[in-house]
Amino acid sequence: MSSTLLEVTRSKHEEIERFERLIVKDLQNEPASNRERLFQNHRVRNMIEAITSSTEKLIEIYEDNDNARKDEIAALGGQTATGTNVFSAFYERLKEIRDYHRRHPNSRALDVYEEAEELLKEEPHVEFSGEEGHGRYLDLHELYNEYINSKFAERNEKTKEPIEYSAYLDVFSQPHTISCKLKLSRQYRDYLEHLLEYLIYFFQRKEPLQDLDRVFSKVETEFEDLWEDGKIQGWESKGGNISSQDSIIDLDYYSTLHELMDVGNDKLKEALAALGLKSGGTLQQRAERLFLTKHTPLEQLDKKHFVKGLRSIAQNGATVASQEMELKEIALKESKMKRLCEMLNETIEQTKENVQKKQALTVDEREKELEEEEEQVDTESDDDEQQIYNPLKLPMGWDGKPIPYWLYKLHGLGQEFKCEICGTHSYWGRRAFERHFKEWRHQHGMRCLGIPNTKNFNEITSIQEAKALWERIQARQGVNKWRPDLEEEYEDKEGNIYNKKTYTDLQRQGLI
Repeated sequence: MSSTLLEVTRSKHEEIERFERLIVKDLQNEPASNRERLFQNHRVRNMIEAITSSTEKLIEIYEDNDNARKDEIAALGGQTATGTNVFSAFYERLKEIRDYHRRHPNSRALDVYEEAEELLKEEPHVEFSGEEGHGRYLDLHELYNEYINSKFAERNEKTKEPIEYSAYLDVFSQPHTISCKLKLSRQYRDYLEHLLEYLIYFFQRKEPLQDLDRVFSKVETEFEDLWEDGKIQGWESKGGNISSQDSIIDLDYYSTLHELMDVGNDKLKEALAALGLKSGGTLQQRAERLFLTKHTPLEQLDKKHFVKGLRSIAQNGATVASQEMELKEIALKESKMKRLCEMLNETIEQTKENVQKKQALTVDEREKELEEEEEQVDTESDDDEQQIYNPLKLPMGWDGKPIPYWLYKLHGLGQEFKCEICGTHSYWGRRAFERHFKEWRHQHGMRCLGIPNTKNFNEITSIQEAKALWERIQARQGVNKWRPDLEEEYEDKEGNIYNKKTYTDLQRQGLI
């Protein structure tokens, strides 16, 4: 049985209203866990998309470009395009309905309420990698590999080796630290595009109810004003375009070739490259080539002085404009990427902490943690946690309930200890403070300072004090004196750090 346009219109309006009520009903339920909240957001997103699709269909019907709706309404009033009697048309439709039910005797009407309940219990399939942990962390390992194998990658000042993954998490959201010249390469454009694609894909999975199109529209509007004023970070000189003032040398200040040679090789090379001229040769050859432009316009210079394919830059402004548009597009993508990083700031911080924590764990501890995470994911959706009344904000005990207040006072959990070496992290209670000196966060902080985490530095939380004590120890023992028994560190399966002498003694006694 073919549905009429009016019936389709009615059903689409009914469908939209039903989805709106389902959205309200779903959002009234407070999720018990982050995973449930993620599922709820995706359910609501799917229903919003269904409403959008139905609305577009209704708009198409109401526009009535083929006059089908107009003819159908006219037929209801007794007017038909072929002049058929209204009663004849009615009986024809009645016959169609009877034929349909005769052919389909077992068909039944759908229970919309039953269907709605099933829809509210649905768990949408959201793809997250194991590293992403259901949206808790970013997985930037592929982008990190692309970054360290590029020319624009940041290097370690001492070893000249690419930075580690933990350091990459600090710099990937700061493209202004990369030179504008390196951003012109195809390699950087591909990397930036891949990074932006991943962040958009991750954000859409983590926050499906956010309207990214509206966010990016606002970014583009603000970008246009800042670009015109030259206030985009890293692109203050219009993105370092070919005529950038940072690279061009004002030849009016130089009257002789020898004065121009005093500028230096690097500056001359930058100025020649900015004009599209060849930048090779000795210092004198570079200065002579640049000095030619003092009295001769670029378009009149011999083509042998230009880099192959760049002569058109000097001949007309079309290539310059094209390059500026290309740079503007790169800067806009960077602005969108920065905005996404701002919105995902909490996730980025959690990713840094997770990576640093994993670096300080042994193999056994990592495997145990993975098992615990898998168990947590399996049981998280089954536990209907109720909100516990805890006005004093007491810590939770082993049974998931607040500990007694007398126990809270006994252990001094209201006393706060801050450690600057741990990034001004707070520890509550004397016991937790003393224990943290052997934990991964403090060990990582001491490694960053280049100081061994020995008993000499217990109770020291200030970076300045730790450095001063380390200098006194080095002065007393001698900077170049190596004492393996006391300075060589060993780690047991539980992650405890000992010097060689203590480790050997404990091993002999069978305690390790």
